[in-house]
Amino acid sequence: MNDVFIDGVGFWAEQMPGWATAAPVLAGVAPLSTERARRPGPQRLAPAERRRAPDTVCLAMQVADEAVAASGHDGAALPCVFASTHGDLPLTDYMCDVVAGDAGVLSPTRFHNSVHNAPAGYWTIAAGARQASTALTAFEYTFGAGLLEALVQCAADQQPVLFVAYDVGATGALAEVTRSKGMLAAAVVLAPVRSAGSLHQLQWQTARQAQIPAPVSAAAAALQDNAIAPCLPFFEALAERSCHNDCGTQHIEVAAGLNLALQLTLQAIQ
Repeated sequence: MNDVFIDGVGFWAEQMPGWATAAPVLAGVAPLSTERARRPGPQRLAPAERRRAPDTVCLAMQVADEAVAASGHDGAALPCVFASTHGDLPLTDYMCDVVAGDAGVLSPTRFHNSVHNAPAGYWTIAAGARQASTALTAFEYTFGAGLLEALVQCAADQQPVLFVAYDVGATGALAEVTRSKGMLAAAVVLAPVRSAGSLHQLQWQTARQAQIPAPVSAAAAALQDNAIAPCLPFFEALAERSCHNDCGTQHIEVAAGLNLALQLTLQAIQ
């Protein structure tokens, strides 16, 4: 087993905006709010950029900022891995619709924001980060593949890594063929060595098969229609360890490919 430490956590969903709100709800010690938050407005972006940025950028940057702030690390010094199953579905639908009609009116700004690594690009520019950035997708295995990439980078390079996963809802014609609803994003800062601010110890190894747990909380079940929902059992486990002051270990498996699983053992640090 390989050891890493989780130094910071970020989370955003419309009924759970922020990890401080989400953790007790996912742990089953607080009710799920009936109110829905407006999309986040990441403060690293200038007001004009914040207004123009698509939901994917705002989501990813919000949870990245939250995780980095909680970790105590300098965001400019962190390599980052950004993972999204579908990227920006509303912008993809917009471009398909425009190209099918008059391609000459396609917005250059919207095209620029539609590329898969746009959120990673916005983050690195806003944070002043000059370390490597990775943007990936693996369809239904996106969360596991992204987490594995971040874990491998952390272990191989022996430096902290920011991992961000996010997806938004499908619109237009894409909604008929693509299953994703709502907005969901989550992030962790992984570190190779324990520090005074480390929250959890995470042991990991790969395996051929995965026994994927179903979400336990009603809050997580409510988010199951989002494409990045495979992240939910992992963040439920983080919430359980955080909110119940539980120093015991919890085993989780995450699918990272067709015949590839991540076997994880999580323990809170007191």
